[in-house]
Amino acid sequence: MSLQCGIVGLPNVGKSTLFNCLSNAKAQAANFPFCTIEPNLGVITVPDERLNKLTELVKPQRMVPTTVEIVDIAGLVKGASKGEGLGNKFLANIRQTDAILHILRCFDDENIAHVDGSINPVRDKEIIDTELQIKDLETIENRIDKIRNHAITGGDKSAKITYDILLRYKEVLEQGKSARSLQLDKTEKPYVKDLFLLTNKPVMYICNVDEASAVHGNAYVDAVREAVKDEDAEILVVAAATEADIAELDNYEERQMFLEEIGLKESGVSRLIKSAYRLLDLQTFFTAGPQEVRAWTFRQGWKAPQCAGIIHSDFEKGFIRAEVIKYEDYVALGSETACKEAGKMSVEGKEYLVQDGDVIYFRFNV
Repeated sequence: MSLQCGIVGLPNVGKSTLFNCLSNAKAQAANFPFCTIEPNLGVITVPDERLNKLTELVKPQRMVPTTVEIVDIAGLVKGASKGEGLGNKFLANIRQTDAILHILRCFDDENIAHVDGSINPVRDKEIIDTELQIKDLETIENRIDKIRNHAITGGDKSAKITYDILLRYKEVLEQGKSARSLQLDKTEKPYVKDLFLLTNKPVMYICNVDEASAVHGNAYVDAVREAVKDEDAEILVVAAATEADIAELDNYEERQMFLEEIGLKESGVSRLIKSAYRLLDLQTFFTAGPQEVRAWTFRQGWKAPQCAGIIHSDFEKGFIRAEVIKYEDYVALGSETACKEAGKMSVEGKEYLVQDGDVIYFRFNV
């Protein structure tokens, strides 16, 4: 599965610094607006201790983690929806992503310029929210104009349902709220799935703080928490500059010592990757054999044939059954053979809902 999270924010809030920590693809980071013009793309591995444990038990030739793509998009400024700065380019790039990682500057540093002259993460958030909402409103109004006649006078039932949903979206956006605040039921969503509204994407707010605030946050973070309390959005506190220092250390032991010194058990980057994975409603199943132990990404709620298709389309077409061992049983008993002998391997059919952590062998015939 190819899934993307887009890192967005005003210029000079730490987007490229954080991207560099996340990915081996090094984005330029500098103290001036629009340093990033073309979106930088990095493929990052999702940390998963379960994969390491399975590898220890199976001792395969190789271990393959699952990944998520992170896109560092040019900074947005007030007026972007009207083409200010790199607005139109920014909005086109963000439309292609599956989720938004919204970076907010929550630290003071007179040596790093702020595009609006002062530090106020709530204001910064509202600037970007407003620009995205304006662009979504434009999208909605254009679609309303196209289908109005069909919906009102044409007797087209599908157009009528779509038109009604569009009017509800329009009302929400005109109130200064994001499209995600409108809760559609499952029967309504297919009618507007092709809109790709910017403010309908799942969002995580990342508060970029100084090292002293990495554990407990600060007054800026508290203000952000208060501002987004009704949004059902996740907030993560990360010290991007500190994470950059950690990324430069040579080995795991040195990095852990650094984290312990500042009071953290896990790096902000690792927490961010895991949170982004959850934000996209993703889970992991494993395949384990002598050649490789591998983690595979799937959407929560997928059935066995769909997950088999992630490995190869033939697996889904010719699906026969899935032989499933729960991760906990695999670790407790130590091997596939031991799990079989203990009756801990289940045989599942086409309706089986794959669970996070399942170790699966797919049987198929094409």
